[in-house]
Amino acid sequence: MSYSVGQVAGFAGVTVRTLHHYDGIGLLVPGERSHAGHRRYTDADLDRLQRILFYRELGFPLEEVAALLDDPDVDPRAQLRRRHEVLIARIERLQKMAAAVEHAMEARRMGINLTPEERFEVFGDNDPEQYAEETERRWGGTEAYAESQRRAARYTKDDWQRMQAESDAWYARYADVVAAGGPPTGEAAMDLAEEHRRHISRWFYECPYDMHRCLAGMYVADERFKAFYDAMRPGLAEHLKGAILANADRHGS
Repeated sequence: MSYSVGQVAGFAGVTVRTLHHYDGIGLLVPGERSHAGHRRYTDADLDRLQRILFYRELGFPLEEVAALLDDPDVDPRAQLRRRHEVLIARIERLQKMAAAVEHAMEARRMGINLTPEERFEVFGDNDPEQYAEETERRWGGTEAYAESQRRAARYTKDDWQRMQAESDAWYARYADVVAAGGPPTGEAAMDLAEEHRRHISRWFYECPYDMHRCLAGMYVADERFKAFYDAMRPGLAEHLKGAILANADRHGS
């Protein structure tokens, strides 16, 4: 029994592009080919893919996954112990972040004209004003902050839902780029970085490339932002920073 690349993508919940990438780097080479030269995956290939996805879910880079699967000199237990320590540290950061969110949600801020029920319907656990006090303290005197407040005050529930859907779709596509091993300087990552900048300009405030560079630094330097992005895909915050900087460079900024 063998399976097409489309079938395997459906089984595993990955994209066809990801499987093509794994084949290209030798991480998961299909055991068979059809008469027409199309990839066909065997049961042994599916077992290997399952192990690959297990290590990827734990945050291992692709090169380390390859070593864990193929290098007899690599000790998987030692690697897992090290990854376990990283995960425990991340859990502690997320717990602190959750506590800060609960505290911030106790007070209702100006700017989002929704009932409490609507706010939870639109944003779920990701309240956009969770850091409102800090945001006002750090940037309250800037034109960008004032413009963001003016726009937010005009948005309806439908506006917030459209913005949230746009954000969710962007996060999913960027996570796919990271999962496929695409570099921050690659065209796909830079295009998504540009889309990220335009999203900010469209919904909140004008975000020129120099400001986007500053935001990129904050996404990595501030543990709360880093935890937020890395929760979507391990390493995503650092990857996004690189893509934002590369995109600004290619636009001459």
